[in-house]
Amino acid sequence: MRGGREGGRAGGQAGRQAGRQATSYDMVHYGHSNQLRQAKAMGDYLIVGVHTDEEISKHKGPPVFTQAERYKMVRAIKWVDEIVEGAPYVTTLDTLDKYNSDFCVHGDDITLTVDGKDTYAEVKREGRYRECRRTQGVSTTDLVGRMLLMTKTHHSNIVSTTHRATGPFPLSSPPCYDYNSVSSPQGPKGHSPWTGVSQFLQTSQKIIQFASGQEAQPGDTIIYVAGAFDLFHIGHVDFLETVYKQAERPYVIVGLHFDQEVNRYKGKNYPIMNIHERTLSVLACRYVSEVVIGAPYAVGKDLLDHFKVDLVCHGKTEVFPDRDTADPYAEPKKRGIFRTVDSGNGLTTDDIVQRIIKNRLLFEARNQKKEAKEIAVFEAMKSQAEGEQAGDTAQAAQ
Repeated sequence: MRGGREGGRAGGQAGRQAGRQATSYDMVHYGHSNQLRQAKAMGDYLIVGVHTDEEISKHKGPPVFTQAERYKMVRAIKWVDEIVEGAPYVTTLDTLDKYNSDFCVHGDDITLTVDGKDTYAEVKREGRYRECRRTQGVSTTDLVGRMLLMTKTHHSNIVSTTHRATGPFPLSSPPCYDYNSVSSPQGPKGHSPWTGVSQFLQTSQKIIQFASGQEAQPGDTIIYVAGAFDLFHIGHVDFLETVYKQAERPYVIVGLHFDQEVNRYKGKNYPIMNIHERTLSVLACRYVSEVVIGAPYAVGKDLLDHFKVDLVCHGKTEVFPDRDTADPYAEPKKRGIFRTVDSGNGLTTDDIVQRIIKNRLLFEARNQKKEAKEIAVFEAMKSQAEGEQAGDTAQAAQ
């Protein structure tokens, strides 16, 4: 992630602070978005550096998305002012100075080179490094693990302990939220303090932080779209951008279906991300004004009237019938406000899952390699801290 000065950075306004951060942004998720939100709050202008496919493959393993896809995904996050394509993997003072950045920002997890060195060591030594809190409950490693395991325990399904691994979730069972059982292909939990994923707990404060807080104004065109928006990806971004361009003053409302509804029409282990995760992912998009959490599958009269919807859009993807086999878009079609839009991008969540499965062994090896490096560094840091503590104790005793 990078931040630069207002108005092209060089000779920026007095008192303005510039922050910078660079990272892979593979499988861009709400954890990345939250990191960018925190970074933007530290300064005035945020430039985000995104690594190339070659750099990621060298230091971390094969990326899920191409660099072109990742560049566009990061640009779509509403806290980002500018991106730098092909940012160096190791952040140096020269890089900060090149983009006229006052400091760089990274999460409180550690980023290592292929030989296990801290990529921010130089800027940390010079006091031009700031840290934001890592978002608990999600990581790219975790999401890849969810797809590799092909279970249903990663979303807010209603399961019994006897069906937890692979079976269908009986609706009569009591709710059991289990986010931890799929954080790594190697077992229920990772051992690295950075890769291991803890439970994600949604809060009203987090939603407020992500939400725009802006209501529709007179003269705005209120546009409604609905779907799963699972593993929020470049296909979704291109669709929402196309929807946004349907009006001069668009106010885009996204209706998100509950997990059980998504599983009804998508099947398998979908959704990969639960309703809480999908909410934050969509709210972070610069083309979205509001999100309806748990929207009804059928876009009916009550919803259209409540939000005063002017236009309902859907992409070129298949429209699944409602439970009663009815067309979920019958009412907006009847009113003449339904429009099919073509973003020119046919990428789907299924396509992403297939990318992962096709290269299963490579991604499993990537996850293991990443965690092994982190564990080695963590143990070294722990030993150093224990040694310093022992030295302090001995000195105090003299």
